[in-house]
Amino acid sequence: MSFSAQWLTLREPVDHASRAPDLARRVSAHFSGSATVSVVDLGCGTGSNLRATAALLPARQDWLLVDYDAALLDEARAHLSRWADEAQADGEVLRLVTSGKRLAVRTRQADLTCDLDTVLAGRPDLVTASALFDLISEGWIEAFAARLAGLGAAFYTVLTYDGRDAFSPPHPQDAAVIAAFAQHQRGDKGFGPAAGPEGAAALARAFRAAGFSVSEGDSPWRIGPDHAALARPLLDGIAGAVGETGSMAADALADWLAFRLAQVARPGALIVTGHRDTFAVMP
Repeated sequence: MSFSAQWLTLREPVDHASRAPDLARRVSAHFSGSATVSVVDLGCGTGSNLRATAALLPARQDWLLVDYDAALLDEARAHLSRWADEAQADGEVLRLVTSGKRLAVRTRQADLTCDLDTVLAGRPDLVTASALFDLISEGWIEAFAARLAGLGAAFYTVLTYDGRDAFSPPHPQDAAVIAAFAQHQRGDKGFGPAAGPEGAAALARAFRAAGFSVSEGDSPWRIGPDHAALARPLLDGIAGAVGETGSMAADALADWLAFRLAQVARPGALIVTGHRDTFAVMP
């Protein structure tokens, strides 16, 4: 399971703008009394989650970026080096200075279906992720929550897809497309049948059952004419996923896609993709 660096770069500005601000403030307040923090970022991609989350955390941070795709880990190091005010490679550690904060960043290629204990072996203070847990099975999420409870680590994840999608202007096939896309999202992405649109709810249940105090916030994408470059591949991806389900006639799906693509840059066009953010700590 991987995504292209180009897609991740396209979505990063909207990802960052969509995060639930009240929840981000809770994360910042939780760590405000600490001088240092150690963080594991699961499914890190090109490092976007670090670039958004570092500002919430103490002045000294140790990050372990974990991804299945080695090429994305290389891209993460390159992107972070360009992003930081200062960057220096120190063996396997990338040392960054940004906005007065000092970060030591390591990367690790890992398969989370079997390597989770290895990547958590350093007993991090915080485990984080972005746009990951709708792709993962509810059983894996339950075992993961129990593992973090054993470590006493806090957990912060953003942009878990929740299926609350909408389009404007309307098209007769919108509801059918949304339903078929949700069906596709529940397919096996490598961790067993995925939680899909129920991912955020599954996280909240699992972490509460494991003894955590859980806070949530909405973080929907709102993609208008200013984001046409993101809207086009998003719509192509939705249509491709719906086509794989076989639940819509090909001509109906093609008509829907043509209509949506024709709208993306027009005034009033809007695509809403529902997400939830989750923060869990031991009381």
